[in-house]
Amino acid sequence: MFNIKTMNKIAAVGLERLPADSYAVGDGVENEDGILVRSAKLHDYPFPDTLWGIARAGAGVNNIPTDKCSEAGIVVFNTPGANANAVKELVICALLLASRDVVGGAEWVKAQAASGVEVADVVEKGKSAFVGPELYRKTLGVVGLGAIGALVANVALSLGMEVYGYDPYLSVDAALRLDRHIKVVKELDALYANSDYVTLHLPYMESTKDTINAAAIAKMKDGVRLINLARGGLVNDDDLIAALESGKVACYATDFPNNRLVAAPHVVALPHLGASTPESEDNCAVMAANELRDFLENGNIKNSVNFPNVVMERSGVQRLCVIHRNVPAVLANITTQLSKDGVNVENMTNKSKGEYAYTMVDVGSPVEGHIIEDIRALPGIIRLRVI
Repeated sequence: MFNIKTMNKIAAVGLERLPADSYAVGDGVENEDGILVRSAKLHDYPFPDTLWGIARAGAGVNNIPTDKCSEAGIVVFNTPGANANAVKELVICALLLASRDVVGGAEWVKAQAASGVEVADVVEKGKSAFVGPELYRKTLGVVGLGAIGALVANVALSLGMEVYGYDPYLSVDAALRLDRHIKVVKELDALYANSDYVTLHLPYMESTKDTINAAAIAKMKDGVRLINLARGGLVNDDDLIAALESGKVACYATDFPNNRLVAAPHVVALPHLGASTPESEDNCAVMAANELRDFLENGNIKNSVNFPNVVMERSGVQRLCVIHRNVPAVLANITTQLSKDGVNVENMTNKSKGEYAYTMVDVGSPVEGHIIEDIRALPGIIRLRVI
């Protein structure tokens, strides 16, 4: 029986992927083998020794102490692409909101009615204050061409926009998803110089912090409109507000508001609605539950942010799942130790990611307790699980 602790409300369709006869699931579960989480902060959460995996029903993992998890041999999963369509749709909405002052116009109409004026008599005279440009034949710059960025770029083409894209880590799979008419550039400066609109689709990390700052904004067109539904820290608030006040940036639409931004001119602030659709929540929950289940039952790692992705078909009678440091001789030591103990290796796979690595070994005979302890005692081993 596996114990799974839920740190937030997880969509039922996801929890249904964990059979009741082999999984105990709930927010009161203790000594958990796995955690399902959405936005709950785990930085101060005391992880039990039983914990092997954390699955985040969403893409960002800022709420999870990944470095701490890596040191403890806890695999952290996310669900890239599961909410991509929901975010894509909101980006298109944000592009329109940043172009035409729909929010301001709607508020003005309500204010007229509240003042006692006959709305139908004043809208024709008042509407000019909320005029804005069309998206058609304008240029969109998409910074980050992952699951969401690629969808945004493709749909922008269908709106009649010219699209520039930038991603220094563009994968083959992501490139294949892009329409051939998208101009992929190697330098951000080229994207900034040509774009009437810039939308961000980057993860937040030290290297991407303040991607949009005074220097970047200076390279953009006058009157550029910025969309940030990725992460708040990608934009330097001080530099952005100065650009909004000067008119260099015509509008900023963001899903990550704060008091300063809300008070600034020409800001469309949304309450982190990007993935807030029932379809997205279902998709993320199903994907997270599937990842956690496959890892606990088979040792397979898919979509981990702190360990390599490793998948192997089952063979033999038992599987050893070894989390270890990415240092020389670990594999040789494992196979040598198994050979000494008379255990035949049926199949094996290994991959590394930075300082850490993961090895799965299928063996032809059951391993005894002392064999497990012999391997755990090898240099570089962090954790070992037998399934």
